[in-house]
Parts: sequence; structure tokens; C-alpha cells
Amino acid sequence: MADAIDPGPSVADDWPLEDLLDLAVRAAEEAGQLAQQRGRAGSVKVAATKTSLTDVVTEVDREVEQLLRGVLLDARPGDAWLGEETGASEGATESHQSAVRWVVDPIDGTVNFLYGLPGWAVSVAGEQWGETVVAAVVVPATGETFSAIRGRGAHLAGQRLAVSTCNELSQALVATGFAYQPHVRARQGPVVGELVSKVRDIRRMGAAAVDLCSLAAGRVDAYFEAGLNPWDLAAGELIAREAGASVNATADGDVVAAGPELIASFSAELARLQ
Repeated sequence: MADAIDPGPSVADDWPLEDLLDLAVRAAEEAGQLAQQRGRAGSVKVAATKTSLTDVVTEVDREVEQLLRGVLLDARPGDAWLGEETGASEGATESHQSAVRWVVDPIDGTVNFLYGLPGWAVSVAGEQWGETVVAAVVVPATGETFSAIRGRGAHLAGQRLAVSTCNELSQALVATGFAYQPHVRARQGPVVGELVSKVRDIRRMGAAAVDLCSLAAGRVDAYFEAGLNPWDLAAGELIAREAGASVNATADGDVVAAGPELIASFSAELARLQ
């Protein structure tokens, strides 16, 4: 009988989740360093706009996404891809097809980045069979790396994260964001105007990934936003869930999230206002 032929390296989903997370963290931290260097140069300019004149793209967004793509797909060349700036691409189609898709936002909070404000992040999520299994969110301005593995908790600086225990809507610090389209903002404004009298206060920090990680760390008690894209949500959602948050997200990207003791009253109040 002839010897079996070695098929060579496989790009199949044979990496432990810990290794996938290590790769996601490495890519996000390298990307964050690059973006921070470019931002310090003081020459960041708008390169294009997308859905509206306020939905901006810089050359740094594009450069950072290319770095992320290089680090992740050089390590795992058969993986699928979804990036804010470069769109979607399929993974390997051979018999050893990868079950991993990377979903990345090179700079979540581009307007903050453009203006030199600290509330922006690099967001990297790894999916297997349609479920996010690893996540890394790097916030260069604070030097923080948030991470999570599905079913194993969320962490920051080696410490496991947990959402706040707030159970009174009137005591809740709420984070939110606004869409880029003027007609959507026109609907969001009155909701925020009504909600602010029902809660402790509202924060608008400008990056969904940062908001969700803040929820995970207990820095805010609840979060809601409309019209998020998959790259806005993928990593931060897993981190928040793994810290104990209840996250309700629709197919249209509308998100309501809070700790388990607050989610019912918070969701009910939003439903009443919308």
C-alpha cells in the first residue's frame, strides 16, 4: 500500500480559541500603535465620505485596515474577511475550508480620531460558523486592551470584567450614539431628550466599541444605539455579553444593552419613547 500523502498545512478551524484571541489582540495592538503614530503627526485629513457628509474616512483608516488584514490573513490565509473599508471576501474554498471570519473596524470613532479626541478604538472580532468567538478592542488613548473568548469571560489587564449591579433606571448612567444620516438623527434626538430626565445622565462618547467595553467594565450602566454595522458591534458585543450584559441587537443594527437587573426596565422605557 502506498504511503499516505501529507496534505500539507491546513487552514481549517483547528486553532484553539486562545490562539485566535492572541492573534486578534496582536493585530489590534499593532493597528492601534500605527493609528496613534499617524494621529500624532497632526496631518490627518478626510479622504472621503460615505453615507453622509459627516460619515468620514481618513487615509489612516485605510492604512490601518490594510495592516489588520495583513497580520490576520498572513497568519491564517484561508480565513474570510469583513472590514469597514475593504468590504467582504470569502475564505478558502478547498476541502480544508476555514470556518473563521474576521470582522474588523480599523478606527471605530473616526470623527474623534480626526479631531484628536481620545474616544476611538481598533476593533477585531473572530467568528466561527456565524458566532463571534473571540474579540479584542484596543483603546490607544488609554492604553487599554479589552478581550473576550466566548463562554470564558471578558478581561482587561488580566482582570475579569463584570457589568454594574445598577437596578434602578433613575440611577443609571447611559451611553448612546447617533447615526450619520440626518433623518435618523432627527428621530434620535427627541428620544434622548426624553430619556435624560429618567436616568442619572447620558454620555455620548462617539464609538460603539468603546461604549460596549465601558458597559462591560461597569463604567456605564446601559447603552443603546441605532443602525450599527457588523464591524461596529461584533467585538464589543461579545465583550459586553461575557461581562454579564444582556445585549439585544436587531438585524438592522439597533442595540439595547444593560446589566441583567436593568435590562427590562431600560428596554421598556426605550420602547415607550420610540
